[in-house]
Parts: sequence; C-alpha cells; structure tokens
Amino acid sequence: MERLERDLRERVAGEVRFDAGSRAMYAHDASNYRWPPIGVVVPDTVDAGAEAVAVCREHRVPVLSRGGGTSLAGQCCNTAVVIDWSKNCNRLVELDTGARTAVVEPGACLDDLNTALEPHGLTVGPRPSTHATCTIGGMVGNDSCGATAQAYGRMTASVERLEILTYDGVRTWVGPTDDDEYARILAAGGRRAEIYRELRVLRDDGLALLRTRYPDIPRRVSGYSLDELLPENRFNVARALVGSEGTLVTVLHAEIRLFEAPKARALVVLGYDDIAAAADAVPAVAAHEPLALEGLDDELVRLARADALMSTDVRRELPAGAGWLMVRFGGRSQREADERADALVEALGTSPNSPRVQDRHDPAEERKLWKVREAGLGATAYPPGEPDTHEGWEDAAVPPDKLGDYLRDFRALVDEFGLEPISLYGHFGQGCVHTRIPFDLSDDAGIARYRDFVQRAARLVVSYGGSLSGEHGDGQSRAELLPLMFGDDMVALFGRFKAIFDPDDRMNPGKVATPSREQRPERLDDHLDRHGYHPSEPETSFSYPNDDHRFTHAAARCVGIGNCRSSSGGVMCPSYRVTGEEKHATRGRARLLNEMMRGEVIQDGWRSKDVADALDLCLACKGCRHDCPVGVDMATYKAEFLSHHYEGRIRPPAHYAMGWLPLWAGLASAAPRAVNAVTHAPGLARVVKAAGGVDRRRELPRFAGERFSDWFRRRRPQGSGWRGPVVLWPDTFTDSFHPEAGKAAVEVLEKAGFRVEVPPRPSPLGTARDGLCCGLTWISTGQLGTAARVLRRTARALGPRLRAGEEVVVLEPSCAAVFRADAPELLAGDPEIGLLRDRTRTLAELLDEHDVPFPKAKQVKAIAQPHCHHHAIMGFDADRAVLARAGVDTEVLDVGCCGLAGNFGFERGHYDVSVGAAELGLWPAVRSAPSGTAVLADGFSCRTQIEAGTDAAPRHLAELLRDAVLTANPACSAR
Repeated sequence: MERLERDLRERVAGEVRFDAGSRAMYAHDASNYRWPPIGVVVPDTVDAGAEAVAVCREHRVPVLSRGGGTSLAGQCCNTAVVIDWSKNCNRLVELDTGARTAVVEPGACLDDLNTALEPHGLTVGPRPSTHATCTIGGMVGNDSCGATAQAYGRMTASVERLEILTYDGVRTWVGPTDDDEYARILAAGGRRAEIYRELRVLRDDGLALLRTRYPDIPRRVSGYSLDELLPENRFNVARALVGSEGTLVTVLHAEIRLFEAPKARALVVLGYDDIAAAADAVPAVAAHEPLALEGLDDELVRLARADALMSTDVRRELPAGAGWLMVRFGGRSQREADERADALVEALGTSPNSPRVQDRHDPAEERKLWKVREAGLGATAYPPGEPDTHEGWEDAAVPPDKLGDYLRDFRALVDEFGLEPISLYGHFGQGCVHTRIPFDLSDDAGIARYRDFVQRAARLVVSYGGSLSGEHGDGQSRAELLPLMFGDDMVALFGRFKAIFDPDDRMNPGKVATPSREQRPERLDDHLDRHGYHPSEPETSFSYPNDDHRFTHAAARCVGIGNCRSSSGGVMCPSYRVTGEEKHATRGRARLLNEMMRGEVIQDGWRSKDVADALDLCLACKGCRHDCPVGVDMATYKAEFLSHHYEGRIRPPAHYAMGWLPLWAGLASAAPRAVNAVTHAPGLARVVKAAGGVDRRRELPRFAGERFSDWFRRRRPQGSGWRGPVVLWPDTFTDSFHPEAGKAAVEVLEKAGFRVEVPPRPSPLGTARDGLCCGLTWISTGQLGTAARVLRRTARALGPRLRAGEEVVVLEPSCAAVFRADAPELLAGDPEIGLLRDRTRTLAELLDEHDVPFPKAKQVKAIAQPHCHHHAIMGFDADRAVLARAGVDTEVLDVGCCGLAGNFGFERGHYDVSVGAAELGLWPAVRSAPSGTAVLADGFSCRTQIEAGTDAAPRHLAELLRDAVLTANPACSAR
C-alpha cells in the first residue's frame, strides 16, 4: 500500500488520500453496506483519472469510480481505490444545440448541467430525486431514471456514445456499431478488436436468451443490458455498458442526447381509497402521455408532515383519499399544459372508478406538492416514534398494468413478516415502487429475517414478470438474486460479459456479476453497516431527543442521500459549495463521526484530528438541521465534539476571544470609544487579532457608544401598552454592536400597543459572574458547561415573567434559535428552559400572531437574506407575512449562507471559505439589486458580511418597519 500510494502521488495530478479520515468517509454510500476503501484519488482532470487506473493496474488493486455517492444498493463502496470524479472532472465539454447532444465529463452534476443547458431550452431527460447531487457518470453507471423517465426513458435511451477505459488500458469511444465499423475495428487488431470479437460471439451465442429473458417493462434496471448488442439495437456497446455500475469499464466522457425542456407544466392530483386502487388506475392515466406519473400513499404524507417536510396546509390541498397519483404534464405554453391536464380530468370523470381530483396550475403549489414526493426517502428513514427503516427492497418494478395486484400481494408479505408500518410510493407510471422497511440489521437473527424476506419478495416480483430493480441497480443488495429473475444460463452470460472487459475482477469486484462460474457476487447480507454496531454510549451534554437520547444514533443518522452536496438552493452546505470537498459536506462529517464511534478506521475517538479537521470548516449554520432530509444537525454535533475534544486541554485563541464575547462586550461598555481606538489602530489591531485568533483581513466590529440596554433604562415608556407586556431580549449583538435595531424594535412594539420591558443588565465587572445571555458563543465553540450555566441563570431571571405568560422577543435570530432549540436540548427537562422555548418569539412572529395592522408602505422594495438559524429553526413564513401586510415588495433570497456565521468567518484559517460562500450568492445578489432597494438582514453576522463585501447598508426588520411604515403613519397603533 505504501508503494501504491507513492506511485499515485508521483504520477497522478490531483489529490491522493490514504489517511484514516478519507477511508472512513468513503466507506459508505446511501446503502446498508460499509466497505472501507484502500484509498481515495481525486483527479484534477480526466486524463489524471485515467493515469490513476494505470497505476492501480500495475499494482493489481481494484478500482471504483464514484460520482455523487448516492447509490442505494452498495455500488459505491468497496475495498478498492476510489476515484472521486465529482470535485474537478465536471465540465460540459461540448454542446451541439442543433443535434441536441452534449459531451460531458463523468463528475458533472445533473442540476448544474441542466442550469447550463437552460438558456438553450434543453434538458437532460432522466431526473432522479437526487438531481441536485447526482453526476452524469453515476447516472450512466446506474442507468438512472427518476420521474421524467415516464417521458424520456432510462439513461440508456439518452446515451449516444461513451469514452471508456478498460482496466487493462484500452481507451476508446464506443457506441452503435454497424458491420463496416465492426470490420474496421477488427482490421486494426489489438485488444480493442479482441473485445469486439468476443462481444459478437457472446451476442450470437445468446441470441435466444437475449430476446426472451428480459422482461418487457419500462423499468428493467437489473442485470447487464446485453440486449443492446442485438442487431436490431445496432450492436450498441455504449448502451450495453450503461447500468454496469463500474464493474466493467471506467467512463471518461459521455455523449448524451438532450431533450427540449417543457416551457410550462401543469399538475393533476388524483385521490383514491388506497394506494393499490391508485395503482389500478395507472394504465388509463398513462395513456394520456404525461411527463411524470407518480404515486404516494397516506403513510408518506403522514411522515412528511411529522418530519416538517410538508406545511400543514398541503394535506388539505390533496383530494380526499389514502392513495394519490400525481400527474405532471408539460407543454410549450401554459395553455397547452393546462389543456392536456384538463383532458385527463374530463376523461377520468366519465370512468367507472373516477377519482377525486385536485387540479393544480399554480407553480408554487405544484412545487410544494412535488417536494413531498421527492422527499420520500428522507421522510421514511426515521419515522418519529417508530423503528428506523432501511433500503433492501426499495425499488422493484412490475408491468404497470399489474401494479395494483402486486402492491396487494406485497403488502400481504410485509404483514406476514410483521414489518409494518411502511410507505409505498414511486414511479407508478412505469410500475416502479419505492419503500423503506423497518428491518433489524443489527444482529444475526434480524439479518436472517431480512434475507428471508428479500428472497420471498424477489420471487413475488418475478412471478409478476417484473425486475428486482427498477431504478437503483443491483450492486450488492440484489446481485446474488439475479438467477431468480434471469435464470442461471442468462447470469452465466453476464459473467462472460464481465470477463470480456475485466477478466481479473478488478473493476468494483463482487457487484452485479463475476467473471467465472467459480466466483459468486457478494452476499446481500454481508458487510452490513449496522451489523455489530454497538459502540459504548458516551456521556454527552446535548440530549439528542430525536435519536433516543443517544449520540451514537445521531452519529449514524446520515443515510447518504447527499443533499448537502448541492450547489444551489437552501442553506447547506456552504463549506462544501466553496471547496467541493466531501469532508466539508454534512455527509462527509457525519460519516467521520459514525466511524469515530465505531473505532475501527478512526481509532482516537474524541481526540481525532481527522474529525477535528473536517469540523473546522463547518460554519455551524444549522442549515442541515432543516435542509437535510433526515435532519442531521451538524452544528450540534460539532459543539458536542469540541466539548470533548478540548476537555482538559488548551483551546484555540478564538475560543477565548470570540467564545467569551458577551464578557468582553460587557467590559468594553465601560469605555467603548477607547476599545474601538485600540482594536482599529493599524499596529494595535494586528496584535489584537493575532492574540484573539482573528484573521488579519477581517475588520473587527465596533462597539456602540451606548448600549441598547443603557439607552432603554434612561427613557420613558411610550404608548398605551394595551396589548400587554413583552420582554425585549437585549442580546449581545443588538445591545453592544447594533443598538439601533433594539431602539427601532421598541418603537415598533410600542406603536403596536405593547408595553416593552427589558431585563436588567449587570455592571460590566459582574457580567461573567451573573450576566444574562443565551450562551450562543459558548455553544458554538463547544464550551457547553459554561453555556449551560449561563442559560440556567437566564431562565431563572426570566422565570417570573415567563410564568406570567409574557413573551420574549428576540431580535438576533441565532439567539432566538438557542432559546428555541439548543437550550431545551442542552438542558432537557428543565421546566424554566421549556417555558423559555415556548415563549420565545421573533419580532415578525409576535406581530403576525397578534395580527398587528400596518399601513401600506409607498414603493418600498427590499431583498431579504434570512439568517441560517432563522431558516433552520423558526422559518421565514412570519416575516413574509408581515412584510406583505406592510406592503413591502420583498424578494427573499435563496442564495445560501452569508459565510460569516458568527465567529466562524472571523477565525484565522476560515477567511477564504467565508468570503467564498458570500461570493457564491449573497454578495452578487446585493450588488445587483436595483438602486433604492432596501437590504433586509436580521442577523448581525449577515449584516456584517454584507457591509464587508458591498456598499449596501443592511437593516434589521425592526428598522425597516419603523422607517418605512410605522414612523410614516403613527395612526397604525390605534386600538
């Protein structure tokens, strides 16, 4: 291994990683399996990736190509050298709009590619639910489908040609091969000619099998596509290799067919008494040639609502029933799409078993409903209060006209094994069914039961003329079952096909097929991730209520979907978006924590440098807590890790400087001008930053000349206060750095009829001992004991007001998020902390809940950057409602994290990632906003970052409401 690593480093342009951390991260995909790899190569170019294969060949070690790493059948983890194409080899090499084709590198992300194609009115046909993260190479390897395969077919139908590299060094383009081309290849001689000659012999020997053994269904993804070698299919070697899961060749480039993107869409939702009845209706609906035809049951809807993936009003918008078909039509105009939808509704209205219909033409409503269907895997993985579920029989496909009967028989099988509850959903228009089942994969008895179930389920699917896999491929979870579907003679042909390209079984070995009859694919119940995973439970500070109060369960929560690797939309994961690096994605960090608790690859536990390095660039933005389909909360895990990692050790300077910011802010209030002079004098500032672990390129925030709390104490209350008292929380950022937001909030609240109260502040010298604070800065730096003490003190001080029913208005979103989420999980069971959680409101929430009236502002336009913690914990709906009621025309940005994230962006070593995150979305959006547009940002970090990179003067919601609305019309406070 040392020689292999040395040769790879010397000859491959890129990153070569044989460290424990990299091996731990790549030991998993999205399946039930765990295989720590030999090492990882991240090539800079396609040619560098080809050179990596050459080095591996010389050392006779296996190779595994990896794209998004989201495979559900175990294709993307193996004891091999993993080549990760996604970071650097992701270019659109050539686009021919006339021919509607594109040549792309294997690591190109589907959504990114479609974004590049959008100006040309083109799109890639297949669109799996992982479209934000899956790669073209992975889609070729897996023969991907998605909902749009209803109209465009599987990836097989999109591949025109492939540039491939065999393990033994043949690099060539392959595609359809007529007799003349075949003759030229043979005449050239060499290994390429040998491959083609053997393929022709294989085809001729198996003609009868190839024409009779493949089920005639749209979703046959299992097995190799040898039927593409038939004469009627033009002896298409490229398409025969699609779906081979990296077991035959390395794909270096793909030329794919593109489709005209629909300019408009319309959605019809059909309600039935149950999911099987919905499936019975599929043939009649499919006859109308929709763009997509999806099914989902009431269990998925219930789980989606419980998991906050679905707003409470969406369920009311579904037609009555317990099973639904979602039918999407496309068109060149909205009228065309709507007419096609209306034609379906009219036809079904006269059918014998007409459904309840909900016709959706509003794009926003359609996206909301479609999100529930796409969130299926995440919603069903960890059902609240129920056993964890697993893949294992998640995507079988049967003829669509037999789908209803299959679902009834499958449900009976599930009942027989006592594996309820489960959800059934999927691509019903093509007979493909998704589900996750509560298998117990932790011990031998549970695994034996799992094995028995999938064998029975395989026989059931085959009895219906179906396919073991209708989308996710065979990998390890179905490879040994292929004889049940195809028979031994057909599986022997698969072995011969494998032997032609990879006779020594070095390409992703043990998956799909083996090159000799003496070998067998890996068993479906070997190398299971959860088998034997019983680590000792550590004592923790947080309670992990969604993980049975077990950190080990939280560390294993990630199921590998990879949404954190998306390049746009939502918040997570800002560090991945800047670096393109797996270890800086939520998934990579989660895998490292899981392996840390396992203690095999990562053996130094909480002291692990690999884990510490990966978490160092975590912004603790909490985006994953909301955006991750299974709710991985890396900000909390990071705080927990730092607490243990630095226990009894000297911490980084920033932990003492910024982690204790409330103390320093209190002390600075005695002489803020003098402190500002010191921290901003050229020579002294450099020393202060160095001592505090602050990047030299960051300007330190200036302390206000007067704290908000001091200003409030010397003023007289105004207004009638007829709505009663509210506590306005003087968080450190508002109090010491941006008191104008607090002053504006007081004016807004008093004009709205509230009597404003502010908790007393201690003297500066007493801040450390008895000050009130949310503890945010101590939490973010992992000083959880101090944070807990501060929070208890705060809750006790507010206790009388909380018990009296007063609400606490918090202007800084990160502080509100602490009261709403971190505090109850850090101090579980504390009744005063529970009251604080329940009584905490943002300004917008309070105004919205009390239905405070506003005069319409005149020509006020704004763009709003929601703070990440606001997005993750409170949500922005109340803010939207208040702004709309006030008549402020607001564009709410969806451009990701600002990149500063509290102390993160100030710390030495983080500047480039911090600025990189801002440049990805926020700064360009602010710079391009029309002149006169107000910039709204409630988070102090967001405002600071905006000021650092633009000329804008961002404001808090309180300031916007005061200046644009309330001050202009004092009458709005009338009762």
